[in-house]
Amino acid sequence: MHRQRLIVAALVFCVCGCSASIPAPIENASMPVRASANRYTVMPGDTLYSVAWESGRDYRQIARWNHLQPPYVLFVGERLRLTPPPAPPPVPAVAAPLSIASAAPVGHPLLPAPVRQGAAVARAAPPPKVRAAGGKVRVQPVRSWIWPAAGRIISVYGGPSGNRGIDIAGNYGEPVRAAAGGRVVYVGSGLPGYGRLIIIKDNNDYLSAYAHNARLYVQEGGVVRQGQTIATMGNSGTDHVELHFEIRRHGNPVDPLLLLPGNHH
Repeated sequence: MHRQRLIVAALVFCVCGCSASIPAPIENASMPVRASANRYTVMPGDTLYSVAWESGRDYRQIARWNHLQPPYVLFVGERLRLTPPPAPPPVPAVAAPLSIASAAPVGHPLLPAPVRQGAAVARAAPPPKVRAAGGKVRVQPVRSWIWPAAGRIISVYGGPSGNRGIDIAGNYGEPVRAAAGGRVVYVGSGLPGYGRLIIIKDNNDYLSAYAHNARLYVQEGGVVRQGQTIATMGNSGTDHVELHFEIRRHGNPVDPLLLLPGNHH
């Protein structure tokens, strides 16, 4: 009996010792919270376009939800709404009071008020005429695109990784060119996973992004032409030299291979 008690005590000691040697998981509380599902905290270097890019929304929607007007000035620490504001409650309809003069005894119809001799009779204004739109609606044509860099495509749009663009391999320092002309709306390294990033507003429909650059040759607010060298290829934000290229239409990713010409070398 004494021997059995010693064996039980030894087993309990081993179990307790093993469980005590397993470290508890440690949560990293030092990571800043940049965005939630509904709000975004503006950081230094952010622009409306970078906020829209990171949150996957159209910049015009965010501007409308936050009552922002061009040139869309943001302030560090400002909290931006990333979802539509709640709709105001409906205003209950109030019935117009019945005038005593217009009331008629039960069983008697309402008669029009007498008109004085020589008095002008007010006539209801006719409804405004709506001119029918004739012909076809003019739609801004989609401009042509060129390849932003030479090199081998190492990752296509979509796939198991959910790539939102394409990745082009190359040599460090090779030129990165604007695939379409437009205005530079973001230059910086504030978006996680993109390294040194350039975002260009190509027109009212499209934004294009060029990530993992080494040197940057453009500044925010500048206008670039198609084919202009805007950066050099690098490995910022990644472990190998590549250009990550994205195109978004109204905030939604588009497969660049559907817009780029087929002859790529």
